[in-house]
Formats: sequence, structure tokens, C-alpha cells
Amino acid sequence: MHDLVIRNGFVIDGTGAAARPNCSIAIDGEVITAIGDEADGGVGPGRREIDATGMIVTPGFVDIHTHYDGQATWDGDLEPSTPHGVTTVVMGNCGVGFAPVKPDEHDFLIQLMEGVEDIPGAALSEGISWNWESFPEYLDELDRGEYAADVAAMIAHGPLRTYVMGERGANNEPATSDDIAEMARLVQEAVEAGAMGFSTSRTIGHRAMNGEPVPGTFAAEDELFTIGRAMARAGRGVFEVAPAGLAGEDLVAPKKEVDWMVRLADDIGRPVTWLMLQNMVEPDEWRELMQLSQEAQDAGKQVVPQVAGRPFGILIGLSTKHRFKDMPSFAPLRDLTFAEQAAAMGDPDLKARLIAESTEIMESIKDVEPIAYQVVNSYERQYLLGDPVDYEPTPDRSIAALAEAHGVEPIEEFYEQLRERDGEAMLMMPFLGYAHGNGDALHEMLTHPAAVLGLADGGAHANFICDASTPTWMLTHWVRDRERGPRLDLVDVIRKMTSHTAALFDLTDRGVLAVGKRADVNVIDHDNLTLREPRLVRDLPAGGTRLLQSAEGYVATVVRGVVTRENDEFTGARPGRLVRS
Repeated sequence: MHDLVIRNGFVIDGTGAAARPNCSIAIDGEVITAIGDEADGGVGPGRREIDATGMIVTPGFVDIHTHYDGQATWDGDLEPSTPHGVTTVVMGNCGVGFAPVKPDEHDFLIQLMEGVEDIPGAALSEGISWNWESFPEYLDELDRGEYAADVAAMIAHGPLRTYVMGERGANNEPATSDDIAEMARLVQEAVEAGAMGFSTSRTIGHRAMNGEPVPGTFAAEDELFTIGRAMARAGRGVFEVAPAGLAGEDLVAPKKEVDWMVRLADDIGRPVTWLMLQNMVEPDEWRELMQLSQEAQDAGKQVVPQVAGRPFGILIGLSTKHRFKDMPSFAPLRDLTFAEQAAAMGDPDLKARLIAESTEIMESIKDVEPIAYQVVNSYERQYLLGDPVDYEPTPDRSIAALAEAHGVEPIEEFYEQLRERDGEAMLMMPFLGYAHGNGDALHEMLTHPAAVLGLADGGAHANFICDASTPTWMLTHWVRDRERGPRLDLVDVIRKMTSHTAALFDLTDRGVLAVGKRADVNVIDHDNLTLREPRLVRDLPAGGTRLLQSAEGYVATVVRGVVTRENDEFTGARPGRLVRS
């Protein structure tokens, strides 16, 4: 009698092998103990059985780009990732995190995370336990937690540099040889204690709340390479990079970034993964960068571009930031519910005042903040998101197109769309990954053999973005629903979200359905899987807000042999634990 049997499903094992219909999986304890076709007798009975007839059965999804570094110390649910089949999360990305840290640096690291990843600082201040100073102590704190998914962490450049160099490090001053040697020592110590690697950010747009770039943004090659060699001495780990890119109107040469990453991967013999998104200035440059990465891989150097499953941008609605929110005439509405705000905004006089005030403000900053002015007024790039959502909208869904069809000014159309569905409607404004107004570039990136799927950013950008639902989007839009271009193969998409991501971080015990492997499993009603519109909730510590996005169709999610979610609801079980490298 097995502990759990998932009976008669359409099993996709994560390796890229063809699916097996009418197949059953037996689980005992934390591992898979038998897999068999029902026609050949199946796997025998279970103390509990899940009927997967008509469902796809997959490995649990491994999300390698999240920011639960603080949240994991107080929240075992790990939303918004876990409702979308994610059973392992890797955090500590983009050079930001919370260890190592001295007691007088807590506030700085909170402001750094809030500035870079838009996680409410008050929530972090109230929620984080701070029962650590060193990175190994931070891992020990995570080890005491119980979660709805396994957690793994990288050591980040921002806190590391600040810990070693103090204000000099925080202010991005050059590191001395002694500084670099101490950072390297701490990175080796962290990886030997179980860190999954090291992350750094060179992206100018990644700034703390005080406007300063992330510590390490301008680090010299000597600093980066010495840290990488320390990781290599530990014999494991991934070096993750948020590379230099657009800085205002100046385009930093990304090819130069790829060059040093290729040399680093060759030097340390470890994977170097970097974040790659299509930009508006050089919309076809990514092809050359991908080719450079492929050439490096062909030469035995592990340089792995990390690509997104959908455009990167912001969500706009009454529940988030919008151009009328800070206007004087909106002040009486701020404490109302969104439905009440939408109703009040139906007053023609209020509408006229808000549009006039907003227009005046925008005109006043036109020459001072031209980028902000352009973003707010780019109605041709602001699209209705819808419910169910559509992250590859057609041009006729833009505010500009709707305004023309309705014979009104774009700002009026924008105003009225904010009021839709009792103020719950959302607009999407993509900045990256949607330069040509379609998902063709994303499709090419997702099918390129050099790339790995990442950038879902679970736990981050709490009030503007909610991309942690990317796994559900991959299974619905890219596999089943896309009409504007070619779709993706279901078996290949499952591989991309399981064995492929797991392999990058040497998580060899998971990511595939096979005897002896971890019993992390999803049972999904793929035919009816639906991704809903994000909604704002106030459930963070200190009353902080964030966007959550639900899905319908996850029949069961199993972590370490325990059902953590059933019929799109948490069961209350928390079998997830810290994973050490």
C-alpha cells in the first residue's frame, strides 16, 4: 500500500520525453517509488489516491528567479508563486538580499530591497526576524521554517559589499584588495554552507530608496572575478548577473557585458546566468547577444541567458499607481473602496477637474522629466489586460486605439477604463519584451536552445507587477491559446519549467518524474486552466499591500509527497524546507 497514488494521468515527466497517457505514479514518503501504465497493471493501491483522469501530471515547477528573501522569514505560503504549481524557489537574485548584515545595516538593506524590488519597506521592517548576521546564520534561520514550497538562496552583492566596506561599499566606491579578499572569503563560506551561488546587479535602474545604485553596480572585473573564483573553490554555485543596459537615454554596450561574462564562465568553470529582455532602443539586439551566448556554450563555457515568459512592464489601475491618484481633486476619494472610487469618478465635473489637473502637472514636467512624461502619455503602449488576462494584446486593445474608435481623447478613454468592472480593471504597459507590439521576440527567445526560463520575480514589485504566475501563462497562452503566432509544445514547456531550471542549479533530485526522485508533482486540468486578473490585497505585515493573481485548474500540488494545494486552495500543509547547495 503506497502513501499516495496519482492515478491514470497524462504523465509528462519533465525530461522532454513523449507524454504517457493512462499512467500512474506511486509516492512513499518524500520520493516517487513506482510509475506504471494502467494497461500494464498500474502501480498498486494507495492509502490516498488522486484521480488524474483527463489531467496532465508534471513535476513541480522550479522557479529560479524570485525575491522571497525577507518574506520567507515570516510567510510559509510563498505567494504569489505557489498557487501556480511552483514547488521550489531560488531567491537572492539581482544583487539584493538580507545577509550578511550588521545590526546597524538593517534599515539600509530594507531600503535597498524596497527601491529595487518594490517590496513595501514597512512590511519588511515589521516582518523580518533578523535572527542572523552571517549568511550561514541566515540559512539556519530559513532552515527552521516550514513552507508550501522548498526555498533556496544565493548570497547577494549588495549586502555583502555593505557588510565588508560599510558606507564605502554602499556608495559604490572602489574596493581595495583587502575588501575583495574578505568578500571572496565570505562568498566561499556562504556557498559551502549551502548558498546556491552569488548574484550581482549592474543595472543602473536598480536603485535604493535614496536613489543610489545597488552596491556593486560599478564593481571592477577584479572584484567580480575574485568573488567568482571563491565560489568555484567551493565547487558549486551559479553566478547570476543583472547586466548593464539602458541608463536614461544612454545605451551601455551589452556586448561588452557578455564578453566579460564569457571570460568569467571560462575562468571559474561555473554557470553564469544573466537577465536578457528585448528593449525598445535596440529591439533586435537580443539575437546577437543570444548568438554570443550560444557560441560560448558550444565552446564549453556555461553562459546562460535568462529570458521571460511574457513582457515586462507595469500594471495600472485604481488599485495601483495611476495619473490621477495624487491630484488634489482625488484626495477625497483615497479612503474609499475601489468600487466607490469608480462610482464617484462618474461625476462629469470631477472627471473634468482630474483631467485638467493631471494635464497641467504633466505639462509642467515635460522638459524636466521627459521620460516620465512620455511613459504617462504613451497611450498606444497601454493595453487592457482583461479577465482572463492577455499579456499579448492586439493593437486594437490599446487605449489610443479605443479612444479613436470611441471618438474621444486618449486621456478620457484612459479615465473611463479605470472605472471598468467596479474599479477592478487593469491596464498593462510593457517596457521590455514587446517592442514590436507582439510576442514574436519572446517566442524566439523561449525556443532558443541557449536560454533558460526565469524572471518571474515572485515576491517582488508587489504593487506594480505580478509575473509569478508565469508558469500558468506558459501553459495557457503559449501552449493552448495563442492565435497571433506559433505556439509552444506542451512537453517542451514542462521541461523548461522543471528539469531545465533545476539542472542550472544542480538540483538533481527534482525536476523530473522518475523512481527515486523527489515527489514534487502537479496535477493540472489543462483544458480548463485559467489565469485571472491580478488583484490588490492588504495582507503584508504593517498593513502592506501587494498584487496576487489566482488560477483555476490546479487539481493538486504535491511537495515532498504531501499535498500542499488542492483544487486551487492551500491545504495548510507546509512540507517545504530549505535546500542547500
